[in-house]
Amino acid sequence: MSQSSKVSPSTEVEAAVLAAADTEQAPQERVEVAAMESSGTEQSSPLEFSENVTILEDGEKTYYIVGTAHISQKSVEEVQDVIDAVQPDTVCIELCETRYKAITDEEVWKKLDVFSVIKQGKVLYLLAHLALSSMQRRMGEKLGVKPGAEMVAAIEKAKEHNAELVLADRDVQITLKRTWRSLSFRDKISVLGGLVGSLFMGEDISEADIEKIKKKGELSDMMEKFAEALPSVKIPLIDERDSYLISCIQEAPGHTIVAVVGAGHVAGMTKKFGTAIDRDELNVMPPKGRLGSIVKWFVPMLVLAAFYVGYRQNADRNLWDMIATWIIPNAIMCALLTLIAGGKLVSAAVGFVASPITSLNPTIGAGMAVGLTEAWLRKPTVEDCERIPKDVKNFKGVYKNPFTRVLLVAFMSNVGSALGAWAALVWLWMQNFFA
Repeated sequence: MSQSSKVSPSTEVEAAVLAAADTEQAPQERVEVAAMESSGTEQSSPLEFSENVTILEDGEKTYYIVGTAHISQKSVEEVQDVIDAVQPDTVCIELCETRYKAITDEEVWKKLDVFSVIKQGKVLYLLAHLALSSMQRRMGEKLGVKPGAEMVAAIEKAKEHNAELVLADRDVQITLKRTWRSLSFRDKISVLGGLVGSLFMGEDISEADIEKIKKKGELSDMMEKFAEALPSVKIPLIDERDSYLISCIQEAPGHTIVAVVGAGHVAGMTKKFGTAIDRDELNVMPPKGRLGSIVKWFVPMLVLAAFYVGYRQNADRNLWDMIATWIIPNAIMCALLTLIAGGKLVSAAVGFVASPITSLNPTIGAGMAVGLTEAWLRKPTVEDCERIPKDVKNFKGVYKNPFTRVLLVAFMSNVGSALGAWAALVWLWMQNFFA
């Protein structure tokens, strides 16, 4: 197995969260391969495939691009049929090393360490991953298909035919960080709200619904609407990966290559076929903007300014009154949301003490102190980690599982600390102007 990406391997917690943009596929009727516009040459073939299979030719190489849906049994069967039919030298799949491990390593959940997740600041990332995966799992169970089954089928068929396996996708950590940093504050709130809402929504989906979405006209319309709604997301999540995928696939060894990718990528990949692409540039982690660095210190600076102005305007004002004004909302909001999330009283007490301090230090959040305390008290076991895929199917399961409860408590304590800090800040300045 070879991997096109040159980035260093990620940890197990950086599992696949990209599937939400890749789940569309075209109809399954048996037809001759339809011509598509591209910068390369397409080849007609005596073999008959559905229009989900796009055939491209570049000199002595022939590429069979199979567009799939990640929760479609027909996609699984089609991947198997295409590889059996063409006997490829290489099979490329839309996975990076981290995502490959996530779907092939049955022990991956056992390796999760809640303390490491909290210390590395990956609580929100892992919660987002669990929310997306829970939605896919619920839909997959409804249709009787495990999400990513078509990728597993491609891996197994590559082994069966002694074909080289190429992991053609960009590292998931880079993709997610490039995506997150491209979002405005409003878009980040919208995305987070959608992820949280997915835990409470029940998907009533049938195979007929999937077939409707798979139609190329529907797919094109959906991609256009997605681009209009969140253009800053589409570029790093889809467009950049289209370029990365087709570049890796064109460099794959052998004369006959089968590539298995989400159908949402096929049109973009085809347009970029034959184009010189600098993958190193796409692998660069975008630097944090200056505005973000300034905003992190915005609250502490305003707090200090409020203390200074308050003292200058009213020298007789008790310093302890201002300190209490800062501490009370901070401490209460953090402790309250910790308890609402199901945290233990000791964790809430830690948040009560830590929040007024951490709110003045952007390098550490109250959620880290609270989360580590909650993890120490609950002591999630290996069995709890193994149950995560089943428990995250609904909010009740998330709440019951000690591992995911710790993540939820850590996240909510951070939210409470942030709300309390802003409430305290407003209160301080109101006292300065209206006292």
